[in-house]
Amino acid sequence: MPLSEHEQRLLDQIERALYAEDPKFASSVRGGRLRKPTRRRRLQGVLVFLLGLVLLVVGVAVRALWLASSFPVLSVVGFLLMLGGAVLAVTSVGANSANAAQGGKNAPQQAQERGGITGKMEERFRRRFEQE
Repeated sequence: MPLSEHEQRLLDQIERALYAEDPKFASSVRGGRLRKPTRRRRLQGVLVFLLGLVLLVVGVAVRALWLASSFPVLSVVGFLLMLGGAVLAVTSVGANSANAAQGGKNAPQQAQERGGITGKMEERFRRRFEQE
């Protein structure tokens, strides 16, 4: 359920007061968000995933690589690589840490950089709120 305009204004006011009072704490709290992965990061994730898939198949197919003739070690490593590649491709934890450390100082500028209708709406809302 979305917040009403009044609730959103109050939340923004509390956020600004928090940044003014304790910017170090505010930036540490804000820094934990997930961001959209970059193209390079997605490509790396896909490549690691494919390498893991190859290791998984080879580990199952080649019995000589099994540990104690009952445990496919290479397949387990391949599966873990596939999992890591998928996580790498889907998430981008820690990217843009400079923006998170700055906190809300450049919020209108960041809203414009986002582009699209969401960024425009945020910028209009911030201008209205600052005029009051």
